[in-house]
Amino acid sequence: MKEEKVYLTLQNGQVFEGKRFGARGDVIGELVFTTGMTGYIETLTDPSYYGQIVIQTFPLIGNYGMILSDRESKKPYLSAYIVREYCEKPSNFRCEDTLENYLVKNNIPGIYGIDTRELTKTVREAGVMNAAITSKPLTDLSAVRAYAIRDAVMNCTCKGRKDYPAEDAKRTVVLWDFGAKENIVRELVRRGCNVIRVPASYTAEEILALHPDGLMLTNGPGDPEENTGVIENIHKLAGKLPIFGICLGHQLFALAMGGKTKKMKYGHRGANQPVKELKTGTVYISSQNHGYEVLADSIVGAGTISFINANDNTCEGVEYPDLNAFTVQFHPEACAGPLDARDLFDRFMNQMDGGKANA
Repeated sequence: MKEEKVYLTLQNGQVFEGKRFGARGDVIGELVFTTGMTGYIETLTDPSYYGQIVIQTFPLIGNYGMILSDRESKKPYLSAYIVREYCEKPSNFRCEDTLENYLVKNNIPGIYGIDTRELTKTVREAGVMNAAITSKPLTDLSAVRAYAIRDAVMNCTCKGRKDYPAEDAKRTVVLWDFGAKENIVRELVRRGCNVIRVPASYTAEEILALHPDGLMLTNGPGDPEENTGVIENIHKLAGKLPIFGICLGHQLFALAMGGKTKKMKYGHRGANQPVKELKTGTVYISSQNHGYEVLADSIVGAGTISFINANDNTCEGVEYPDLNAFTVQFHPEACAGPLDARDLFDRFMNQMDGGKANA
């Protein structure tokens, strides 16, 4: 294939020249980076990247191809994909397609040949910013600077109820889908839970009418404060059934309890984030993908900080023992990531079974 020049223009005016792969076309998005050394399939299909142009810091991507059963959703939600080098001829016995073909089929533009190390350092120093990918050099930056991710959850949630039965089911869990990763469903089903997946538009009354043993608040994209209706419904549900929140679910529950969130300089994205459990002093290596944080000093009343990030001390988890709820900012279900915190699902099972261990 003939090499085609492409330009990445940051909202601060900085320009990176690369080569195009994947789908053709120009795009604007929020520029972020992820540090995972493996798991690019999961990255590509994580709905939490909705509206974002994703930089992979690991230099070679695509070497094991695309494996559809490893996807976290049926399609990619990111706006574009940037790599140092992509592998045209993957080698893996499970490989079903190439990275290039997958991007083309799903209309996702890609860039390779960019110095992703320099680009990542730029984002780390300046913070997350908007950027445009164009075939010709960009002179007018007004559209880039005006770009904002809107209605992210409603664009990623499921369209209607979906049931996932478990063999020898012991419990029923409502999974409130804000842009859920598929492995959250798998972890619940594996533990004997019938899972009822419902859209973000469901009300507290509709959820309670399903008579679940517990409620899972999932991950998802965008600014948590934008989801005012969901936050109001979480407030109604708090204390009425066991609740476990992950990532965006963690942020939404905190907001429902009167907490606050803010956008981070460049977020936590990757499979190597250390989190410390305050109760035990244990440090876990976690997988994360978020650009907003719960402000620790806003957690008062019913909530107690349970985990902090060992790098920057940001809030990574909250316990709400009087409400039979707990939430974490990281991903205990991480596929192609560390499994240190997977026992949090077992603690959720214990909650639903009437146990004393509330996170």
